[in-house]
Amino acid sequence: MSAPPPYRLHASVLYQMTLTSRLQERRLEEGLRAHGLTRITWCVLLAVANEGRSQPSEIAEFIGIDRTACSRALRQMEAAGLIVRRNGVPDRRTTHVVLTAAGQARLSAATPVAEENGRHFLGKLAPDEVEQIARLMARLREGEAAGLDRF
Repeated sequence: MSAPPPYRLHASVLYQMTLTSRLQERRLEEGLRAHGLTRITWCVLLAVANEGRSQPSEIAEFIGIDRTACSRALRQMEAAGLIVRRNGVPDRRTTHVVLTAAGQARLSAATPVAEENGRHFLGKLAPDEVEQIARLMARLREGEAAGLDRF
């Protein structure tokens, strides 16, 4: 019986996905840095402002980060005046995150960076290819979302 062929890293579709993700993340991070944001703080702003997420656990789940990373980002953002955290009503044990005017302004200023990043990469594909990739990525993630808090 012959040995299986060696694993070829760059022949792996999953590794190609990782490389592509890192490229677009790095480019996005560079653009967001000019606005005093990281990819995570940008995602928090989006989660709160555009998706109506207000509890830290909801924000963490929506972004796909663990609660510790979310708490760290929220502390930094609160110190920078981008958000405020308020106790819930009537249950004061809950926390609600609200964007400040500065947070909304930062989100508005940084949105063109993300839009341009999307055009840079997705503009290389035909619209039907973009739809197909989105559909395939969603299928690959099926049943996996619950485990995102491990990362």
